[in-house]
Amino acid sequence: MSETNQGFNTRAVHAGQEFEPRTGAVVPPLHFSSTYAQEGIGGLRSGYEYGRGGNPTRDALQEQLAALEGGKHAFSFGSGLAAEDGLIRALCTPGDRIVLGNDAYGGTYRLISRVLGGWGIRNQPVDMAALDDVRDAVAAGGSAARLVWVETPSNPLMKVTDISALASIAHDAGALLVVDNTFASPYLQNPLALGADIVVHSTTKYIGGHSDVVGGAVVVNDDELAGKIGFVQFAVGAVSGPMDAFLTTRGLKTLGVRMERHSDNAQKIAEWLVGRPGIEKVLYPGLPEHPGHELAARQMRRFGGMISVQFSGGEAAARKVAESTRLFTLAESLGGIESLMNYPSEMTHASVKGTELAVPENLIRLSVGIEDAEDLIGDLDSAMSHL
Repeated sequence: MSETNQGFNTRAVHAGQEFEPRTGAVVPPLHFSSTYAQEGIGGLRSGYEYGRGGNPTRDALQEQLAALEGGKHAFSFGSGLAAEDGLIRALCTPGDRIVLGNDAYGGTYRLISRVLGGWGIRNQPVDMAALDDVRDAVAAGGSAARLVWVETPSNPLMKVTDISALASIAHDAGALLVVDNTFASPYLQNPLALGADIVVHSTTKYIGGHSDVVGGAVVVNDDELAGKIGFVQFAVGAVSGPMDAFLTTRGLKTLGVRMERHSDNAQKIAEWLVGRPGIEKVLYPGLPEHPGHELAARQMRRFGGMISVQFSGGEAAARKVAESTRLFTLAESLGGIESLMNYPSEMTHASVKGTELAVPENLIRLSVGIEDAEDLIGDLDSAMSHL
């Protein structure tokens, strides 16, 4: 059976993971070397020259990432934001414009507006669910946008966007569609198969899965795009180190198993939260009342492990709950095996306060882990008892 016909979990375990031929070690060895001996000037023994340009451990991870996203080329970076910076610098020039969701991750917006804005990159936030508005935004500004950038589900408002429709809009205008697939992971959603040109991940999250490694990835099918991104990665050097690549590979092997448990637990918790005293809104695509429920059911395998909750008691209620749990740890990040609680307005999205991307102050974000759902519900029940 060819690799492309193998199931997700088979590819996750085996892609890029051939046993070591000298000893037969089932787990490929970790390659820490920063440089490689040459047979002569310009004569490489095995294609490797210097660690910034290539490393066997990083290459194994990149092969694994490409196989799971259904792409031809993958690039492993030192962080998710490094991956975003690398692909933008590779594909944009000063004066280009990026149309992005008006609920984008705060770090992404900060990078595009405050760092790359000084380099001449313009940005235009828009509601990605309003396709006519997206079409107008892509064509506005004197010239078509270079990139259309979307998170789906989005962080932290859990909006679900039609990837195929966005791809058509972008391509009709000569733009490229970038999908941040961090919340869904390659197990739940494959944007390239839906028409996206570029997929970006913070591999720190579900792909690594154990809150012990920071990384990012870009996956593409197009050879020309891959050449440009690969050149910038080599020239700038924001690569993942061997140990980070190894830890990410180890986490990725169990992604499918973990995402099933994350999704099971989140579904139970979201259903438990609906209608409870003091809760204004539960944002989870797995709920039939979620506006993106039917779309998510079409383009995702399951609904994922992320839930956002808004409280009728406003900011005070949200803060109280966020600081009252025992099993849900108050912390940045998401996607680990342990459950995390986040208050985005002051934590992950503080950089967008005062903009149209600002997160409601009555909202908390739950990253539901793989613990027993009954224990997690009990923890939330206790934390919300004052509502």
